[in-house]
Amino acid sequence: MRVLVQRSGDASVTVDGKVVGKIDQGLVIFVGFTDSDTVAEVEYLAKKIVNLRIFPDDNGVMNKSILDYGGKILSVSQFTLYADCKKGNRPSYIEAMNNHEAIHFYELFNEELRKYIEVETGEFGADMNVNITNIGPTTIWLER
Repeated sequence: MRVLVQRSGDASVTVDGKVVGKIDQGLVIFVGFTDSDTVAEVEYLAKKIVNLRIFPDDNGVMNKSILDYGGKILSVSQFTLYADCKKGNRPSYIEAMNNHEAIHFYELFNEELRKYIEVETGEFGADMNVNITNIGPTTIWLER
């Protein structure tokens, strides 16, 4: 499981001209799954994300989690996090979990996040336009 976390101001996901997910501040997370992922890893990373201390405290030090700071999470499925470009210029996605299983893990992951915080989502498998105001910029790579 791979997750790219970005501290963000306003962010949204649009599919076919319609906004399907939107936040004003918080975290935008891109998540991808591989065949060896487990439910325990999903639970672990969801908890890790909501406890990441990447928001500023009163002294401007990144010392607060999203739970302390406030905001929402915009979760976007992204199988391309498992792109492998070692052989040539065309990425291989053989390490990405198949759609049937990945949608189950994506939904489970979002439900785990919702135990702690409000979550908006993109649309699994859709061609999405993602707009992000990355604050900092702060971008964290998590892998389990």
